[in-house]
Amino acid sequence: MNQRSDIEDMILQVGLGNRSAFSSLYDATSAKLFGVCLRVLNNWAEAEDTLQEVFVKIWHKASLYSVNGYSPMTWLITLARNTAIDKLRARKAGSVDIDKVYDLASSDPSPEDEVVASSERAQLNGCLDELEADKSDAVRRAYLDGDSYKDLAARYDVPLNTMRTWLRRSLLKLRECLSR
Repeated sequence: MNQRSDIEDMILQVGLGNRSAFSSLYDATSAKLFGVCLRVLNNWAEAEDTLQEVFVKIWHKASLYSVNGYSPMTWLITLARNTAIDKLRARKAGSVDIDKVYDLASSDPSPEDEVVASSERAQLNGCLDELEADKSDAVRRAYLDGDSYKDLAARYDVPLNTMRTWLRRSLLKLRECLSR
């Protein structure tokens, strides 16, 4: 590892935008800073990503570094440690205790429910097709479209009680058909 004054000089040169000094600083300190990140995060890939963020910060903040008698590695290690801790906090903030999540399940029907509904729908349509056409249409309009008995009686030009009888008998036939 380079001497303290060499690292200080590299940081000062990086602060002036010297890319060669930045490369030299990376070569001289990256292993140590990676170790700091890895120790905090305990995850190799995250430590590599964090090390990259650390060197981006070094590039942007090197001009703020001032020689103060302390080791320049202290400044670099503090920067790496704080960045890794921020990453660790962000990771913990993103996780949620599964017991505290109430609306985890989707309200959509499951694939099994969709298959069952499709099968029942096909069976019901088959039974409706067994009825006379006008009675089948009346049942669909009454129970699927919401038409009133009075509207249906007027549409088919039958007395209201006759329409009620049609619908009642049709429902009985449907129940019998569906129970087979």
